[in-house]
Amino acid sequence: MAGMSLLFLGDVMLGRLVNRELARRPPEYVWGNTLYLLRQAAAVFINLECAVTDWGEPAPGKRFCFRTDSKNVEALRVAGVRAASLANNHIMDFGDTGLLETLANLDRAGVAHAGAGRNLAEARRPAELDIGGLRVVFIAATDNQPDWEATEDRPGIFYVPIRPADPKFAGLLSLVAAARASADLVIVSLHWGPNWGYDPPAEHRTAARRLVEHGADIIFGHSAHVFRGIEVIDGRPVFYSCGDFVDDYAVDEVERNDWSFIFEVNLDGPRIKNIALTPTIIADFQARLAPAAYRDAILDRMSGLCFKLGTTVRRVADRLEIPVESSPA
Repeated sequence: MAGMSLLFLGDVMLGRLVNRELARRPPEYVWGNTLYLLRQAAAVFINLECAVTDWGEPAPGKRFCFRTDSKNVEALRVAGVRAASLANNHIMDFGDTGLLETLANLDRAGVAHAGAGRNLAEARRPAELDIGGLRVVFIAATDNQPDWEATEDRPGIFYVPIRPADPKFAGLLSLVAAARASADLVIVSLHWGPNWGYDPPAEHRTAARRLVEHGADIIFGHSAHVFRGIEVIDGRPVFYSCGDFVDDYAVDEVERNDWSFIFEVNLDGPRIKNIALTPTIIADFQARLAPAAYRDAILDRMSGLCFKLGTTVRRVADRLEIPVESSPA
């Protein structure tokens, strides 16, 4: 089986000013000059941080509500997005109606999704994909927005507190173990923890180890608005936070929520060979490869964060590489 790459992007928020920009721009616009890299990959995975809907009312009392027009699902399709995590604190910003239309729009565009649904069974259900002949299972959960938790008869998100002793977390571990039994690759997407902060909370590191022990191959974390260091546990990469990839947010000049990476996992069959990190920046409501003026600072920050987690990183030209030694489960 030939080698291939999977790409992971942080929060993709196509609402508000990005939505306004897409009213006069082609769908490719939001990816800027990163598009050619996205299209070279076997698959792109994202956290979709907005409803894709023309309907619904903003959630009452919620300060930030994000919605992009239904037609903008095409932006995901043109970039090769194969699966989107919907388990987050914005997918129901426009209520049940907005969520249901988001599901229909993603289905129409051929974008698999996990982490939210018409009921709890659907919200828990992993997305199953054939990527280059590999059977990939994509599971998504969040510890944000417990009031949106799906039930047997109510739409919502797959809500899981990230506490190893919590029964709902035990349920997530069981879901991962069940996927491991038949999948070539198990990806667990987690929208976890509060906004901000470069160091992963201790409970995230404990949870990541438990997930790997139960069969997770890649942990795709997000929520913090900034990237965090990467840990490799038994040959399995843990992206504690992939930061923001596309949005219209105000930039914190210290935290630099406009800085991020394309997180690339290179495979040899089901074996993870290495990770490559290409630095990016958000400007004019689109993702861009980080220009020279920012590149070194972004790379140095990630190198330092990885070092704190015991991860070996080397710089190769304008990106970082992390060796990984893993074998098929």
